[in-house]
Amino acid sequence: MTLSEKLIKEFEQLTEEKKKEVIDFVEFVKAKEQKEIENLMDTVINENKEALNELAK
Repeated sequence: MTLSEKLIKEFEQLTEEKKKEVIDFVEFVKAKEQKEIENLMDTVINENKEALNELAK
């Protein structure tokens, strides 16, 4: 059984309220990951601002 199959099997056994909680958690994890990517990109840009300005000319 794959992780996806196991997740679906377990998810289907939950109440509707618990399913909503699981979905909220998944959305939270995705948002957190996106924020980490944005922070990393901000760091890269800030650390290389001079070089990026030169490339933009």
